[in-house]
Order: sequence, then structure tokens, then C-alpha cells
Amino acid sequence: MINDKLRSVVLGGGCFWCLDAVFSHVKGVKSIVSGYAGGSKENPVYEQVSMGNTGHAEVVKIEYDPKIISYQEILEIFFSVHDPTTLNYQGSDIGPQYRSIILYANQYQKELAEKTIGQFEKKNVYADPIMTEIAALNKFYPAEDYHQKYFEKNPDRAYCQIMISPKIAKLRQKFNKYYKR
Repeated sequence: MINDKLRSVVLGGGCFWCLDAVFSHVKGVKSIVSGYAGGSKENPVYEQVSMGNTGHAEVVKIEYDPKIISYQEILEIFFSVHDPTTLNYQGSDIGPQYRSIILYANQYQKELAEKTIGQFEKKNVYADPIMTEIAALNKFYPAEDYHQKYFEKNPDRAYCQIMISPKIAKLRQKFNKYYKR
């Protein structure tokens, strides 16, 4: 049973394996589920989502303890470990299923996401405009079992070494105080 004091957030920033791996190393994160959200297809499966025509993005649902890490801090990590300035792709992962997206559960999450993007843009953190979509979370669908904790199970796979390991290194360097050893 999940502690009722935990909070959740649903984020997409490319392949869900990347965000799953990164946030599994963040203090205060209690669970991560890779899945699909933001589209119209009921009960989608990977093969449908990967075609890019369900409207869903690959996302992670993160359950976290707000006494250890805040929603704002999770957003800061999120924006630092993917490129929020690209529309419908991250690296070699191309299509709307790989878009940068924050799916909010309440008005607070929506407003803080908008405020965070506004602050980044005001400070010119990125050379290009932030393309992250902010949308209401209607339904979250867990991905198939083989997608859960993918990096943990397959750290030596080429994709994991090329795409995920550098993101974890960046987390450790930039957000060391949140890095779970």
C-alpha cells in the first residue's frame, strides 16, 4: 500500500527507459512506473504507441516523498536530463510518443510547470524555445513488464550505455545532493 503522504507526477521526455533510470537514482523517489499517457487510445500497448498514432507519449509515473524532494526539484531534474526544446524527438528517438510532456494532476502542478518553464525561458537557460507540452492527466496506462526498470535489468545494452548512462552521470554531477547512492 502506498503511503498517503506520497505525491505523484507523470513526465515524458523521450524513451521512458531514460527517465525511469534517472529517477530511480533520486532520493525521495519511492516508485517509478513506465507507461503511456496523453493520448486517446484505451489500453494501448507498446506496438501501437511506437507507431506514433495513438496520441500517447512514453512517460513515467513517479511517486515521491515531498518531505525529501519537491515537485519543483523533480521538474528541475526533468528539464536537465532531456532536451525540452525539441518537438517530438529526443536524440534518435523520433515521433510524438517521445515528446517532452508534463501531465498534471491538479492546478498546482499545472501552475508550477508553467512557472518553471517561464523562469527557464526568462533566464535563457536554453538557446531554443522550450517545446514541453503541459496537459491534464486523463489516464495513465502502465507499460508492459519488460519495460519496467529496463536499465536496471539491461545496463550493458548499447542503448543503455549510449543514451541512459550519460543522463545518470549528469544527474550525479548537477544534482549530487539528490543522487541516491
